[in-house]
Amino acid sequence: MKPLIKKILLVLLAFVVISASYSIYVTFINPKSPKGTSVFKNDKLDLSVTYYRPYKKERLIFGKDSEGALVPFETYWRLGANFATVLETKTAIAFAGTSLPAGAYRVYAIPYADHWVLALNSEAGAFGYSPPDYDNDVLRIRVPVQRLESSLEQFTIDFLERDSRVILRLRWDTTAVEIQIE
Repeated sequence: MKPLIKKILLVLLAFVVISASYSIYVTFINPKSPKGTSVFKNDKLDLSVTYYRPYKKERLIFGKDSEGALVPFETYWRLGANFATVLETKTAIAFAGTSLPAGAYRVYAIPYADHWVLALNSEAGAFGYSPPDYDNDVLRIRVPVQRLESSLEQFTIDFLERDSRVILRLRWDTTAVEIQIE
């Protein structure tokens, strides 16, 4: 093989290795949106949510696509960044009144101004950029939007206990939704 061709191939190989290394670094090792986990355990429930937590960074979060919203109304949103958000339950539960067997589920939303359509899908562990196969949705619910008094900089999912009920709460910017779990 001629020396020029060897040099070109070595440069191309180096470029591929550097590009792959950078992709792995920003996706898995040091993502801009850090990984978050929320856990809830009591005598009856053992729940966890794993997701990636983007920051607002002075952007319009929820709104019309024509306004440049990061999460446009009426479109698929993976509930965070990077990989799809995953809800795992060790036992069968009632999710907003709908029976859900034990297992791991991809959670996504379709936000609207006054409500969200929240779905659980059997494709847990997928990269979240692309929408799931909607035929694999296990359940879909409609939840009302609540307005927060002040803006929350980082997307947050957590569990609350209120009046002996467990609530899964999703908040970002001035928007919140809550889902009852039994």
